[in-house]
Amino acid sequence: MNSYLIKNATIVNEGSSFVGDLLVENGMIKKIGSSITTNSMTVIDASGKYLIPGLIDDQVHFREPGLTHKATIDSESRAAVAGGITTFIEMPNTVPQATNQQLLQDKFNIAEKTSFANYSFMFGGTNDNLEELLKTDPKTVAGIKLFLGSSTGNMLVDNLEVLEKIFSSTKLIISVHCEDEETIKKNTAEHKAQYGEHIPIELHPVIRSEEACYLSSSRAIELAKKTGARLHVFHVSTAKETTLFRNDIPLEEKQITSEVCVHHLWFSDQDYKEKGTHIKWNPAVKTAADRQGLWKALLDDRLDIIATDHAPHTLEEKSNSYLKAPSGGPLVQHALLALLEKVSEKVISIEKLVEKACHNPAIIFQIENRGFIREGYYADLVLIDLKAPQTVCKENILYKCGWSPFEGTTFSSSVTHTFVNGVLIYHEGVFNNEVKGKRITFNR
Repeated sequence: MNSYLIKNATIVNEGSSFVGDLLVENGMIKKIGSSITTNSMTVIDASGKYLIPGLIDDQVHFREPGLTHKATIDSESRAAVAGGITTFIEMPNTVPQATNQQLLQDKFNIAEKTSFANYSFMFGGTNDNLEELLKTDPKTVAGIKLFLGSSTGNMLVDNLEVLEKIFSSTKLIISVHCEDEETIKKNTAEHKAQYGEHIPIELHPVIRSEEACYLSSSRAIELAKKTGARLHVFHVSTAKETTLFRNDIPLEEKQITSEVCVHHLWFSDQDYKEKGTHIKWNPAVKTAADRQGLWKALLDDRLDIIATDHAPHTLEEKSNSYLKAPSGGPLVQHALLALLEKVSEKVISIEKLVEKACHNPAIIFQIENRGFIREGYYADLVLIDLKAPQTVCKENILYKCGWSPFEGTTFSSSVTHTFVNGVLIYHEGVFNNEVKGKRITFNR
């Protein structure tokens, strides 16, 4: 039933693009060739379209359980596959927080029933759950998440002795949110003294500053070098931080890797005037020079992954004043389209985009048989039409929160087909509601 022959696509994989055919059978990529002929299956003529591996988003917040007025795994995974993301790794700061093995398993149980995309979850480290953390199964769980700066849900790990113990005790990849809490508190107090409760949103990147990010990232990297821990630094937001990462060794040999998010590559502090709290993220969107530095480091391989940090809140919540509006915004439906815009502007090649958003997450997290277009791999595939413009508006937004920081933007590309485990799960606005994604596994 789920056998497809995709013909005449421009296949983008492992640094090259070529026109060819691809055969999908029993959920897997059966054959890749210049001219495949076969009978009794669905044929898709992809002439003029690009075929890429499904994106792997290593950092999302889908808000379930406990915060389902903002989002659910069902709603956000639906938006993700419409945006070409076929696998996600979700964060532990839900309600309750995924800080013991049973609560972690509860999230897997929800995803098994409701997720359109493939999935894994991170175990949340705290100041006092090391024993439980060490029970995490490296074969079936993406890794450990530590908040070294407080964010939504406040799971701040600020005990240095505990941090060193965690870094020394696990071989699992440790992903970190890096912002120095003391610097942020000091900056907030100074600005409250000046503005009271009415701090302008434009000062967000001054309060959650370059210094706060660099201090925290550099300390985490220093600790990883001291302990030999496998460290992954999430959402790098400053040009200064990019100097902390290497590009002189192969990715597979890196003990310290990094991620940059779409919003830090797209927006700058000049956009706060128009977008306000809708682009309030932690870490903050910073200067145009920082954005330029992030692109440079992404292209020269100091930054390894592009992700979203998709973190929806309701419009009512985001419409509060600076101090009360939560940080985060919805991105999974439009991240690939935004990146393809940069392809059309010749900022990044489509091959490099695929490397950073598909191949590298699979390599870094050691995901089994995903992230590449290879025979014998799962058929997680996305067809893109680079000449099918669409404008983001309320009517076509799929996030439960019902808004997007890209509203009003016209992108020049569209995702036409998304396959998850060989099933056509999304096709030009229509979803296959009968099939769900799978729990991903890891080659560790």
